[in-house]
Amino acid sequence: MHDWKSKHVLVTGGASFIGSHLVDALVGRGARVRVVDNLSSGRRENIADHIASGAVEFREADLLRSDVVDAATAGTDVVFHIAADHGGRGYIDLHQVACSTNLVLDGMVFRSAERAGAEKVVFASSGCVYPEHLQNDPGELLYLTEGLVAPPYAADNLYGWAKLMGELTLRAYCAEGRLAAASVRYFTAYGPRCPESHAVMAMIARAMTGQDPFEIWGTGEQVRNWTHVQDIVEGTIRAAEEIHDGTAVNIGTMERTSVVECAREVLAYMGREARFVFDPSKPTGPYNRVSDLTLCRELLGWEPEIDFKTGLRSTIDWYLEAHDESEVRRTLEFALTERRHA
Repeated sequence: MHDWKSKHVLVTGGASFIGSHLVDALVGRGARVRVVDNLSSGRRENIADHIASGAVEFREADLLRSDVVDAATAGTDVVFHIAADHGGRGYIDLHQVACSTNLVLDGMVFRSAERAGAEKVVFASSGCVYPEHLQNDPGELLYLTEGLVAPPYAADNLYGWAKLMGELTLRAYCAEGRLAAASVRYFTAYGPRCPESHAVMAMIARAMTGQDPFEIWGTGEQVRNWTHVQDIVEGTIRAAEEIHDGTAVNIGTMERTSVVECAREVLAYMGREARFVFDPSKPTGPYNRVSDLTLCRELLGWEPEIDFKTGLRSTIDWYLEAHDESEVRRTLEFALTERRHA
């Protein structure tokens, strides 16, 4: 196992949903962690205990500034690049220009990491790099293998194209011997600290506030492989330890769950009843997106361990404890498509 106690680590976006859980895990392994986050979607309180204890050096700053990114990477051994302009499906469909800034951000972070002498960059990529046209039939038993991302590329909107360009750029850095790197393709993460712009959390919020009729975007047939954030984080760290040549690997489960099945499970666990109303005019994303784990098992010797029902129920428990119903009701519509706090 990698000795993280000797490593100086940068986590960009480390106050965010996934980023803060990654910080928890790295601090737990004894790494010396620096976090840079502009708090556009992250929250300082997600890592407040680590800041208070001195385990994390925190800088609230914009990584699109060259002076900020150079100061952030200085003296680091491993860069976990989690920061991105990103939200759930509503956000990435409706804020294309904002998502396009990731093209600039990623290039700046990679270049700065090389100049700072970092050993490795670990890049948070996405299932959005997969060709959209392959993912239209929810009735097809489809598992996306990494090799399907190949010319002619067909990524999922500007967010997906930016992630794809980030992957290809890192492979070029590795091929030229300028950096070691790994890319991890996240699939529909959920769990504590996840915002309501993500589908699972939106459904929990709708149930908490007693929404009836209960709104579901799309037809409800959309198939996903919701992956608990603890598994996302474990896969990310294992990729940092095992992959050096820029290879991209899926980090997701192979459980196939439709949106309407998820909604039913949420309502059942929370003891609620509601009539569903479907709105196909709203952003839905592909109708069949589930990862294949063959390469993950081969390269990392591991695969996600938390089944969806178990993870969903623990996430609901957290959400109910951490949120006030009246505040959720006030902010929910804004939160569904935005990433800044209402």
